[in-house]
Amino acid sequence: MKIATWNVERLKHRRSLQEIISICNNICADILVLTETDDRIKLNYNYCFQTPTPIDMKKLNGAEIPYYKPTEHRVSIFTDHKCIAHHTTFDKYTALCVELETERGNLLVYGTIIGVFGNREKSFIQDLSKQVCDFKYLLDNGNNICICGDFNCSFSDNYYYTKDGRNLILNSFADNNIDILTSNRKECIDHIAISKRFVSDCMIDIDEWNEEKSLSDHKGIIANLIW
Repeated sequence: MKIATWNVERLKHRRSLQEIISICNNICADILVLTETDDRIKLNYNYCFQTPTPIDMKKLNGAEIPYYKPTEHRVSIFTDHKCIAHHTTFDKYTALCVELETERGNLLVYGTIIGVFGNREKSFIQDLSKQVCDFKYLLDNGNNICICGDFNCSFSDNYYYTKDGRNLILNSFADNNIDILTSNRKECIDHIAISKRFVSDCMIDIDEWNEEKSLSDHKGIIANLIW
């Protein structure tokens, strides 16, 4: 099973759209979570689940206009696995949770951006605290979960993090027996975290793409789970 995630930076490099699409298709992930994404990224999957386009407003020359284009979404989940349920999250615009049938049993896939304005804003800890509550209630029935997306936090270096944010994520995952598969990757703030029992008997291979950050200001990352 391959699980991958990438923040495509709202297609700021839209001239490279076809290359972005090609990369996303060619990694052949069973579950692909894109963040800060766009409807123009049409991929070869049977299913695509998306958060609604945010309705945030901003000022431009004194007039309010939509901050997000109608084609933009914070989270999209692409898969060929059948979805058997959608689960409520703290904010439908920022986090999306679908329950998928897999060959290893049902898996909750929680696609998210933690702190849509970065980790220095006060809203980062506020949003993260609400997502921590999401993780707890989603796991109350003994479910397995995979949390993917832009965490706005590196774990193995000082690339981009806050001490409070990092500790809150790590403590929450420890309490819920979740392993961050990508925690040792340098300059990495997009992560794949998964219930330890779901991957307890498998080999895990981690790889990256867009390491030069030419197609987005984020690297893409993939976890290959081999049983």
